[in-house]
Amino acid sequence: MVVLLGSASAVVVSAGLHAVAWLVGPMFLALVIVITLDPVRTWLRGKGLPRWLTVAVLVVAVYAALFALFLVIVVSLAQLSALLPHYAAQADELLRDGMAFLGGFGVGDRELREILSTVDAGKLIGFAGSLLSGVGGLVTNLAFLLALMLFLSTESAWAGQRLGRIARDRPWISAALRRFAFGTRRYLLVTTVFGGLVAALDTVALALIGVPAAVLWGLLSFVTNYVPNVGFVIGVAPPALIALLDGGWRVMLVTLVVYLLLNFVVQSLIQPRFVAGSVGLSTLVTVLALVFWTWLLGPLGAVLAVPATLLVKALLVDVDPRARWAEALLSAPDRDTP
Repeated sequence: MVVLLGSASAVVVSAGLHAVAWLVGPMFLALVIVITLDPVRTWLRGKGLPRWLTVAVLVVAVYAALFALFLVIVVSLAQLSALLPHYAAQADELLRDGMAFLGGFGVGDRELREILSTVDAGKLIGFAGSLLSGVGGLVTNLAFLLALMLFLSTESAWAGQRLGRIARDRPWISAALRRFAFGTRRYLLVTTVFGGLVAALDTVALALIGVPAAVLWGLLSFVTNYVPNVGFVIGVAPPALIALLDGGWRVMLVTLVVYLLLNFVVQSLIQPRFVAGSVGLSTLVTVLALVFWTWLLGPLGAVLAVPATLLVKALLVDVDPRARWAEALLSAPDRDTP
């Protein structure tokens, strides 16, 4: 009975969060940013800066970084849009080669027309329209995020005092929330550092290979590094396609091999050893969390999957000593244990 009630409650809460994902996503993103920058706020306060100036410095720094990233992306996209018309001949040639390849398996022009006729152009136009509307609403979301960061940054000054009061009555709750904050900060720090490393290596490699807009693809690999486990697949597809159009199959294969080597060494061999101790989530749990939070919050949920899972784990598992057994099911195995 308890399991049924708990499952029903989880379904109701998930449905409610999914309905207001436009609000929950930016709110949680603002919370994660404030938690990540809290040590910087403490350091600035220790230097004697007033509270209002500390908040202003942090907010301006975050938005300056976002504006710089946005500016680089816009310039790179402008350069790419100027290059794309020159690939029309290569695209036609690849299309003819593809049709000839399919013709070897008995797929002729008639079959291809039937396949193309099943494509709903209305859906494609609708998708493009939704994409443009999402880009158009980006400014509004950033303004909303700014307001949230201002309020949360102001309230974070008393977070330590409030956690201390909670610890006197409910020490497990205070410890769980502190553990969530520490894990989130360390996860984002490690992910950002290794994302920057991978982005720099990918940019240099693509520039040496001769793939156009190498800086743009490096930024894409940096952003997709925040998507656990499958971010590499998202980041490699566009530069591989441009490499195919610009230099043919050989350049595309070289691009794929270089991406595989760089991302496998950094993200699969080095990065997990730094982040596993703070996150404490198995690969399977991370993948399931990625699917769930992406469905619940949209594309932003893919970036916030690990912090959101850490928060749920803190509120449902870490706060109750009787539920600590569930940590064995969620945590990653100890690599040092035979």
